[in-house]
Amino acid sequence: MIDKATVQKIKDTADIVEVVSDYVHLIRRGANYVGLCPFHNERTPSFSVNKARNYCHCFSCHKGGSPVNFIMEKEGISYHDALLQLAKKYGIKVEEKELTDEERATQSRREGMFIANEWAMKYFEDNLLNTQDGRDIGLQYLYGRGVTAEAIKQFHLGYAFDRGNAFLEAATAKGFNIDVLKGLGLVGTSQQGRDYDRFHGRVIFPILNSSGKVIAFGGRDLKGSPAKYINSPESEIYKKSNELYGIYQARTAIVKEDKCFLVEGYLDVIGMWQSGMRNVVASSGTALTDGQISLIHRFTKNVTLIYDGDAAGIKASLRGIDMLLSHKLDVNVLLLPDGDDPDSFARKHTPEEFREYVKEHETDIIRFKTRILMNDAENSPQKRVEAVRSVVESLACIPDKVKRDIYIQECSNILGVSEESIGAATAAARAGVVEQLKRQRNLGTLNRDLESGKIQPQPSLNRPVNDSIKATGDSANTAQTKQLGAQLYANPLRPMEWKVLQYCIRYGFLDFCEGVETEGVPSILNVLEFIDDELSADDISFSEQDFALTYDTLKQLLPQFRNDLLEFKSRLESIKEEKRKAGFLEIGERNLSMNEIEREEKKLEEQLSAWEAYEIAEFSKAYPAKELASHENDTVRLLTTEAICEKHHLSRIYSRETPVEKEEDKLFQLIPTAMDVWRNGILDMRFNSLLARFREISGKGQYDEEREIQSKLAGMIKLRSEIAKSIGDRIICPAPSIKSKHLPR
Repeated sequence: MIDKATVQKIKDTADIVEVVSDYVHLIRRGANYVGLCPFHNERTPSFSVNKARNYCHCFSCHKGGSPVNFIMEKEGISYHDALLQLAKKYGIKVEEKELTDEERATQSRREGMFIANEWAMKYFEDNLLNTQDGRDIGLQYLYGRGVTAEAIKQFHLGYAFDRGNAFLEAATAKGFNIDVLKGLGLVGTSQQGRDYDRFHGRVIFPILNSSGKVIAFGGRDLKGSPAKYINSPESEIYKKSNELYGIYQARTAIVKEDKCFLVEGYLDVIGMWQSGMRNVVASSGTALTDGQISLIHRFTKNVTLIYDGDAAGIKASLRGIDMLLSHKLDVNVLLLPDGDDPDSFARKHTPEEFREYVKEHETDIIRFKTRILMNDAENSPQKRVEAVRSVVESLACIPDKVKRDIYIQECSNILGVSEESIGAATAAARAGVVEQLKRQRNLGTLNRDLESGKIQPQPSLNRPVNDSIKATGDSANTAQTKQLGAQLYANPLRPMEWKVLQYCIRYGFLDFCEGVETEGVPSILNVLEFIDDELSADDISFSEQDFALTYDTLKQLLPQFRNDLLEFKSRLESIKEEKRKAGFLEIGERNLSMNEIEREEKKLEEQLSAWEAYEIAEFSKAYPAKELASHENDTVRLLTTEAICEKHHLSRIYSRETPVEKEEDKLFQLIPTAMDVWRNGILDMRFNSLLARFREISGKGQYDEEREIQSKLAGMIKLRSEIAKSIGDRIICPAPSIKSKHLPR
């Protein structure tokens, strides 16, 4: 577990400003920082950092969140890895669990391998740039291929001396274990038992993972060896099927452009990078794997495959299509002119020309495959049948049903086959794909892959609003109601529930109103406690699972908040006493009469009390959002970020002329109204369900049930009328600490 000091360090408001400033220049405006968004291209600043609530948000692309969420979005890593990265940045030691001796040995061995690779990369770089052989052989080759000094530095290119054991001697002299070097593939053993440098006489291309750690190397021969390229073997730190060359250099550009270009070789990546196309990675000549596709999907869902325009390139473009589609990626293909590869094409054209070519020539993968196969079939009926079957197999790999149906329509026009025939064949093929998924994945993963690609929630429906509603609504058409509740997108209560949850996240721990008296002293309810009492009294619960989870998490936070509030009040009391002493001293230095001194001291005490109340209110208001915005659960964290972000900002020009009433100043009207609107929504659902049942049985001789439903409908109409009257008219007793607004600092 990460200790409390670590959590506090990560959550400190200074951290997010420092983290964000690593990526974007921020401009101070009021209490916030505003600047250009690091997640997309823009000219007008729309990225905001809120110091009080410790979150950032782009009002254009809607990305952001807590410091942890920012790192997750920016780096494309998990919550766990983001915490570790922040802890490392601030020198905080993280011990997640007690390691066994075996685990400790494994961890030590892995760290040793990373250290050895890091040293090897720097060794090869130094060879290339600072030795005569490196400059005369390696550097001349790279310059001849059009590689610039900037790219050499960015990709850490190097050179291995053409002497059988030059690297081995240097590494052992530094104290590296030869067995570790052999495990990494840096050193090999000949048939005669002699150890030698595997990469000798080659230009070196280090392979970095998405975190920037050196995990492997590729070496390009310069002497006409049968093996033009050799690569590091798989090891504990390098799994070829899970890595892509250039991902570390490209990750920021991929996120910003929301697109990834996929090529085949090292120099293709470097050539495109030099041309300004920074969002490019390579599969290093291997067939695409699930792990590589998942790595791309961490950063974007838009992929363009770039291939040579010759026959081999066209054939290569058809491989891996089904796998890409099954991962819910939007895939395009770009064929370059015959005789060009991405590297040579990039060197012949400016970045603007390259982008224009992409815009004009990239083609949707299904449309591309269909046309290629049909052109190849020509007038052969058998080849046409094979082409149709191949296209159907690709269509069956698309999880999204709507997307599948659109492709079926288009392929029907291109193939000249009826839409019904292709649809039926695709449905049959899809059933086979689903069966295969069942065998390969557990039920939870399967549900995420079927059709919509999302888990279909089965929320418990809202319980009746009160005893009267219980009497009128229990015999409703439950099958129809459950069906409505099970379909997330069809739940009419969702916006009503969201408004209530939004108030809980924004103001949940802010003192709100007087509660039940205890020994003659009225208790004070905060916003969350007031809403919880209302829900309990009327027996209401959230029908949306994600809302219910966030609400329950917020309630569990209350005890921690009370403890932290006590500590905060203690610190305030010390500051308040210092302010009081300073104030009394300042009053005493003025030439005032006794009556004037008394008035000034009384005024000072009033100001200090107002300041203290304001600071406590601000602390309470910001607390739930600050805690949940860094929560480990993705749903809680993202809903919190959405809840605390304002969709619109009033121009400062208008705000100078007209005072803007804050939302928190209207909570005594807004929160009860939101609760009544929710109640009314529940009644509407039950009313419509009963009405539908009444229409179904009307005129079919079921008179007893008709009379019962009529009675319930009449009761519900009365309840709806009462709720409608109460909306906007409820009066509650505010908490003493909230009676005075706009308190001075």
